[in-house]
Amino acid sequence: MNDNAEPEATGVAPAPAGRDGQYLQALHDKELGDLRALIAQLLLQLEALQQRNASAQTTERHVMQLREANAHLVLATFNAQDKQASAEASMRRQTEFLSMLAHELRNPLQPIAFASTLLAKLAGGDPELPRLHAIIERQTGHMTRLIDDLLDASRISSGKIGLDKSTLLLADIVALAAEGSQPRLEARQQRLTITQPAGEVPLYGDRVRLAQVFANLLNNASKFSPEYEAIALEAHVVGNMVRIAVRDHGMGMAPELQPFIFDLFTQGLQSLDRAQGGLGIGLTLVRSLVEMHGGTVRAHSDGIGQGSTFTVLLPLGAAASAPAALPLPPLPTPTRRRILLVEDNLDAAATLALLLELGGHTVEQCHDGADGVRRGLAGQYDLVLCDIGLPGLDGFSVAERIRAGVTGKMPFFIATSGYNQPQDRARAIRCGFDHYLVKPVAIDMLLALIELHVH
Repeated sequence: MNDNAEPEATGVAPAPAGRDGQYLQALHDKELGDLRALIAQLLLQLEALQQRNASAQTTERHVMQLREANAHLVLATFNAQDKQASAEASMRRQTEFLSMLAHELRNPLQPIAFASTLLAKLAGGDPELPRLHAIIERQTGHMTRLIDDLLDASRISSGKIGLDKSTLLLADIVALAAEGSQPRLEARQQRLTITQPAGEVPLYGDRVRLAQVFANLLNNASKFSPEYEAIALEAHVVGNMVRIAVRDHGMGMAPELQPFIFDLFTQGLQSLDRAQGGLGIGLTLVRSLVEMHGGTVRAHSDGIGQGSTFTVLLPLGAAASAPAALPLPPLPTPTRRRILLVEDNLDAAATLALLLELGGHTVEQCHDGADGVRRGLAGQYDLVLCDIGLPGLDGFSVAERIRAGVTGKMPFFIATSGYNQPQDRARAIRCGFDHYLVKPVAIDMLLALIELHVH
């Protein structure tokens, strides 16, 4: 073996020797560590970017959802406005229809009422005449009340009814209600007993409307009770409230009906011939008017055939201090007046003219607006009694044209109409009428009005 021979090549680099080898190894390890750290940092940045991207997508999704919700809200707002406008338009149409219906129903009532009054004034005749007259009077009054209830329900539901409040006494309200219900009670030969607290019980409210509340309850009790039955009205003071209960022993109410008894047009158990009558409006008016006075009303019955009790709670008012009412002065001796009657309903014109002539007046008739203006300007009249709903030229125009063209003494103007809306009355006054009467006109009131105001 030759000790001086060179080593054989093996293909493997020899390991660095000494310090240089250690240095290179350390440098390699450092670069490897830096590279790993950079990779870790890049991975963290990538994860952060992914998170931000996910957050941005979530935000964008939320924004889209908010935009969609906002669009739905806008649509819902428009839909609500459309529905409100539609409901208001429907309410206006309903009110206008009911007003027109009342006008059309009142027109035929006018000659019926006048003819009934004439029958009562005719002497002699068949002994059955007073009984027949009483029947016509009762049914005419009933028809008039139904029309008034129908309009009241419309006005209350549309918020167009107002209250003329003052300090009242419960006893006066009860007396008015009992008086208004007396014809129905007498017709069915029913007995009404009234129990009230001793002393004055003050209320604060609308005299006419509160009397209407209890008259409706008494009429309801009468309608659903047998003939000869007893009906009770009992009032008690409870704290700062007064409780008034109207109790009957009539047909009662089924339990399932009681929660809805005050709803509009609700009717209880009725036979096919609808012998009880009515429109299901009276109790709706009761609830609305009581609530407008700050009170409550509830109904109770133990069931069919067990009678019913309607209980009203009203707040007490301040002590009444109004002075005693002075007696009305007697009417002056009737004076003959010259009257122009403008009425297109021939039956109503004929019967009213006859009643006015029986009252001592001279009446000239015409049946359309243009003829009314012509005669009103050509003659001298103390009173122009004019219907509003005339063919061609309405009553408003008749009054305006006569007032504008008359040269002598100005007559007194009284309007008669089947319309009973506040705007109709206001327009009549603006057009020159001194007074406005709703059909059917009470002839006694008309004659008194003529004596007091026509000179």
